[in-house]
Amino acid sequence: MKVALTGSHGLIGRRLAVELRRSGHELVRVVRYREGDAAVVWDPDAGTVDADRLAGVEGVVHLAGVGIGDRRWAPEHKRAVLDSRVRGTTLLAETLAGLRPHPRVLLAASAVGFYGDRDDELLSEDSPAGSGFLAGVCRQWEAATAAAEEAGIRTVHLRTGIVQSAGGGALAKQLPLFRLGLGGRLGSGRQWVSWISITDEVRAVEHLLGDDGVAGAVNLVGPAPVTNATYTATLARVLGRPARLGVPAPALRLALGRETADELLLASQRVDPAVLSRSRFSWRHETLEDALRAELPGR
Repeated sequence: MKVALTGSHGLIGRRLAVELRRSGHELVRVVRYREGDAAVVWDPDAGTVDADRLAGVEGVVHLAGVGIGDRRWAPEHKRAVLDSRVRGTTLLAETLAGLRPHPRVLLAASAVGFYGDRDDELLSEDSPAGSGFLAGVCRQWEAATAAAEEAGIRTVHLRTGIVQSAGGGALAKQLPLFRLGLGGRLGSGRQWVSWISITDEVRAVEHLLGDDGVAGAVNLVGPAPVTNATYTATLARVLGRPARLGVPAPALRLALGRETADELLLASQRVDPAVLSRSRFSWRHETLEDALRAELPGR
């Protein structure tokens, strides 16, 4: 399959690009600056894309967007997070809708932040959106694919959980402290963490490219979510380090701002990958410990 990929320099995109090529797919990167003759150049802020170079593309994986947890949520950063997702997705969806023939499938990134803070509630793809900044971003992000859906392109919203990778993201940020024995639970530790290994994230995306029976929201998480306290204990055990400390919620709010701390670190999302299970996807890492040991072989 000829597959176009945005966000190819990000944590997931880098790994996905390698695996798509390894599987025999023809990869076309959609980038802001020319990277060889095969690249498609776009500028979501200006609303421009080299549509001619997308001709013949059969599948599209759209992962681009400003990093949500890269910095404190000042108003300008929140605007950049929202605009990068809505403008980019709208531009891409409208461009794909205008191609003849259309691509068969668009896989567009989203996140489990769609559900907001939901305590112990088990959340499936049929659960309604939550409240808060991240939930609002996800609602608008997913709605921005409307042009592609109306054109008859099979569209999948990838509601991804916390990706476990030593190469970046939440796990990489925690590793230095945990390796020093200074890791610990965040707040009460009772909040649910819905995670997925980077290996299974990439495998699930490739699986969904080829499964014509799946459209709409898909929760990309492992089958066994854990509480933050369990996550902390598991990571410490894998690293062979103690994790007796904890960071009280007020300290997190003081350091990061209330909204950032409450939505990124203290929100509880117990997410069920119901659609992925029904599509007969088989996880390589079904437990958090399996995922961490695979990602941290040298500890």
